[in-house]
Amino acid sequence: MSEPFPTSVCVFCGARFGKDRVARDMAAKLGEILARERRTLIYGGGGVGLMGVLANAALDAGGRVIGVIPRFLLEREAGHPELSETVVVENMHQRKLQMFERADAFVVLPGGIGTLEEFFEVLSWRTLGLHAKPIAILDVDGYWEPLAALLQGVVDGGFASPAHLDHVVFVSDLDHVLPTLAAMPRAPVPEKELDRL
Repeated sequence: MSEPFPTSVCVFCGARFGKDRVARDMAAKLGEILARERRTLIYGGGGVGLMGVLANAALDAGGRVIGVIPRFLLEREAGHPELSETVVVENMHQRKLQMFERADAFVVLPGGIGTLEEFFEVLSWRTLGLHAKPIAILDVDGYWEPLAALLQGVVDGGFASPAHLDHVVFVSDLDHVLPTLAAMPRAPVPEKELDRL
């Protein structure tokens, strides 16, 4: 009997804790859920901020955790020392590609500029038809509401198809994250429409 989809989940999140304790609690709970459900956690390899909270919770619950971290961050002692596997790469581009290639699905927790960059890259690749992996944003107390409004504004402004909003789902309940990822369509997207002159 095959294991339910997905078997590995890449989580993008902050290297800081943020101001709201709820974000920390959410990161810990997600790590526990992934371990309990025997899903491999793929993440940025940090031992700091929400990244560290997430990884520690998954490890403490007996989960498998793979961190992908650039050498320069490892040298700054920002890496997690006790992961199941640490993949050291030379730059941020390689980090994102490694995380992408190892994951079946993506979850976005609260974070900063790096988290946004990671999210927008996998979303952009999805809209271009380069992959069909599901993406869920775990919204904590409305943290990502401005992002949802921005994405809707891009569609309303005519710069993206309404179908592109189907590539990402905002989830507020942790218990719904894995079922939501499993239920999301994974069919290839049609060729992107362009406005030709």
